[in-house]
Amino acid sequence: MSNTSIKHDNYTSDDIQVLEGLEAVRKRPGMYIGTTSSTGLHHLVWEIIDNSVDEALAGYANNIEVSVDDNDVVTVKDDGRGMPTEKHPKTGVSTVETIFTVLHAGGKFGGGAYKVSGGLHGVGASVVNALSEWLEVTINKDGKVYFIRFKNGGGVDEPLKEIGKCEKDETGSTVRFKADPEIFKEGTVYEYRVLFERIRQMAFLNKGINFIFNWNKEDEHKGKHTFCYEGGIKEYVEFLDDSETKLYEDVMYCEGLDDDTTISVEIAMRYNTSYSEKVYSFCNNIFTPDGGMHIDGFRQTLSRVINAYAKDNNYLKKDDPNLTNDDLKEGLTAIISVKHPDPQYEGQTKGKLGNAEVRPVVNKIFGDFLKRYLLENPDVAKIVIEKAKSASEARLAAQKARENVRRKDDFGSGNLPTKLKDCASRDASICEIYIVEGNSAGGSAQQGRDSNFQAVLPLRGKILNVEKARMHKIFDNAEIRMMIQAFGCGFGDDIDVSKLRYHKIVIMTDADVDGQHISTLMLTFLYRFFKPLIEGGYVYIAMPPLYGLQKGQKVLRYCYTDEELELAKRDFGDEKYVVQRYKGLGEMDASQLWDTTLNPENRTLKRVTIEDAIDADHVFSMLMGDEVEPRKNFIVENAHFAKNLDI
Repeated sequence: MSNTSIKHDNYTSDDIQVLEGLEAVRKRPGMYIGTTSSTGLHHLVWEIIDNSVDEALAGYANNIEVSVDDNDVVTVKDDGRGMPTEKHPKTGVSTVETIFTVLHAGGKFGGGAYKVSGGLHGVGASVVNALSEWLEVTINKDGKVYFIRFKNGGGVDEPLKEIGKCEKDETGSTVRFKADPEIFKEGTVYEYRVLFERIRQMAFLNKGINFIFNWNKEDEHKGKHTFCYEGGIKEYVEFLDDSETKLYEDVMYCEGLDDDTTISVEIAMRYNTSYSEKVYSFCNNIFTPDGGMHIDGFRQTLSRVINAYAKDNNYLKKDDPNLTNDDLKEGLTAIISVKHPDPQYEGQTKGKLGNAEVRPVVNKIFGDFLKRYLLENPDVAKIVIEKAKSASEARLAAQKARENVRRKDDFGSGNLPTKLKDCASRDASICEIYIVEGNSAGGSAQQGRDSNFQAVLPLRGKILNVEKARMHKIFDNAEIRMMIQAFGCGFGDDIDVSKLRYHKIVIMTDADVDGQHISTLMLTFLYRFFKPLIEGGYVYIAMPPLYGLQKGQKVLRYCYTDEELELAKRDFGDEKYVVQRYKGLGEMDASQLWDTTLNPENRTLKRVTIEDAIDADHVFSMLMGDEVEPRKNFIVENAHFAKNLDI
């Protein structure tokens, strides 16, 4: 946004301040990128993109292009001013070399090049270089093309040199790098979906900037994607709401800049008919999953302004209790994006914005807007208040239902559901619970399991779709109550993971369409009410075999995919056998179920993870929500990925 930046056309070495050296990065990479897993690998890309975004936010770049090649080389190109190439007065080497080899050297430390910035606030470029096998920078500036290359974690391989000419107005920087496998021992292979979703998100958060994503690998994703959203976070709300039924058309939107603190605020929001909320906050384009002062200011203001309007216009009587934040959450989709010159983050994962001065700025900018909007749009105001009042009534009913559930099932006493076939061990770290569809499969699982550490909870058919149900209906559902009782760690906002009775919660359903639907219903429930268990890595999906190659009564080989089946057929040559297709767990006896699905030595379990909470939220809403068209489009677009679909 142009109103958050200071124009500074002469981007020179004076803008780059040097604070300290770089040596520790390779020794302790986790301190700089959090982890050397896949998440840390992708973080390298975010750092270079963030530098280009900073240039765009300052008003000097319009296009940012990200490419990934077959050998996992990443290229990030922008049409900004081009990094400074002259000698830096403090380091005695070129300024671009300084940027990539000196920690805390950047245009974000008071030089005036950037008003706000994302990433690691100046350490990003040097950290990426330190953790790369090699890195190259090409700069177009002043009609000349410059090139410098680094290798082996930051050392200069080819010093800065002029390699050609370009048009005077052809400016920008291109960074190419290959992550170092010595650092990223789990692998240096990038995930298409992670990059695609993050780049799209950056486009939503930075209206008008053109992002191009080239996936050049020879696979099903190969191609070019362009993202540019003139509506910015208004279009983000539309995107997140595409699977919901809207209560009204308009997306409420405000933006403003506080002159005293130079903090800028953007907020977009709309209500839909669903019972869940999708509210996400960002600071300097960085997702803050644990919220912070910007979310606090938003919620305070929403409650204060709507309650005042409701009482002034007789939707609530003067002595009626106020609508609570919980009432105002239901069906709300919102994006809160702030830009701060010096953000401070809190929490174990640094996912919470701690700057206290942000809250009053949000209060003022959002409050002034919302008061005016409600006065100018009384029809929308009425819809929002009626939705909140309905949520309030449902909340009171849910409280009664929750109390009834607690009394009926006596969660605190350690009582367990009668259908649960528990294990002998009380060591949660080795205990597993299999959530099984149907009594038949439950019986096989019970007979085939190792009862020392494996528990079985059979469920009757499909559980309630919690995406379409209010809380009191959810608490009335017998299957859901059984799971809450069996897990033993509470639910919703009251979860205590330390009390979880099993450190592996395994969803085990038939390998057919109905089974996949039940898995999706289960995952939706766990995501909405036991999200910390997914985040902690406690939730798994069992992978029973699809086929058995059988000779007489003996199974010669099990196959888990169509590809495995074709390979097995070739390996068996002319040997006589029958291919048995397992459509239900009940078709396998106890010993077969143990051999294929329960035995830790042989089984395959898929751990359920949440790489991107926002996208996960969107997918669950789309798959299980009311709107049919987005679900249909998703199925059409992804049908070619379905390998084992039975219709």
